[in-house]
Amino acid sequence: MKLHQDLPAGQNTVTAIGDDYVAVNGERHANSFLLLPQRLEEGWGRAGFEALTEADFARIAELGCEVVLFGTGRRQRFPPPALLQPLMQARIGVEVMDTAAACRTYNILMAEGRNVAAALLLD
Repeated sequence: MKLHQDLPAGQNTVTAIGDDYVAVNGERHANSFLLLPQRLEEGWGRAGFEALTEADFARIAELGCEVVLFGTGRRQRFPPPALLQPLMQARIGVEVMDTAAACRTYNILMAEGRNVAAALLLD
C-alpha cells in the first residue's frame, strides 16, 4: 500500500524545517514570522526572544485564533508570564515549544481544521 500525506488545499503548510529556516508551501523563510492557515505575516519577533514585548503578544491576540503555538527557536524557552497577558485576557491557549516542534504541531492542528496560529522564532 502506498502512503501519502493529504495536505489541505489552499492552506499554509510547513513543508521543511532547517537550522536557519522554515519553508511554508515550499518557500523558505529565514526570519521569524506568524503563520496561520490562510496567511503568513513576516516581521513578528524579528529582534529575537529577549526583545519580545507584551505588544508582540497583543498582535497575536488580534488574530482571533483558539490556540497559539509559540516556537522559541532551536531550544524551548519560556517567556515571562506578563508578556502572555494579552493572550490570557483573550482566552487564547498558548503552547510553548521549540520551533521545529511548533511547526510539526501546527501542521497537525491545521489539517484537523483547528483555528491555530504559530508564532515562530528563528535563531
